[in-house]
Amino acid sequence: MEYGSLHIRIEEILQERNISKNKICKDLDIPRSNFNRYCRDDFQRLDSLLICKLLWYLNVEIGELIEYKK
Repeated sequence: MEYGSLHIRIEEILQERNISKNKICKDLDIPRSNFNRYCRDDFQRLDSLLICKLLWYLNVEIGELIEYKK
C-alpha cells in the first residue's frame, strides 16, 4: 500500500532567499552529504535536531518546510 511521502522544501526556500547550500551547512554545522540527502528527499527518518535547526535558521513554520505528498 502506498501511503505517500514527505517532501522537505529546503531547496525551494534556499533558492527564494538566495542562500547557498554551503552557507547553510557551514552556519548550522551540518555535514553536506547529510544535507544533500534531505534536499533529494532521500531519507528514512527525520533528524529532529536538523529539522529544528532548519526551522530556526530559515524562520519558517514546520508546514512551510515539510509537505505531505499523496
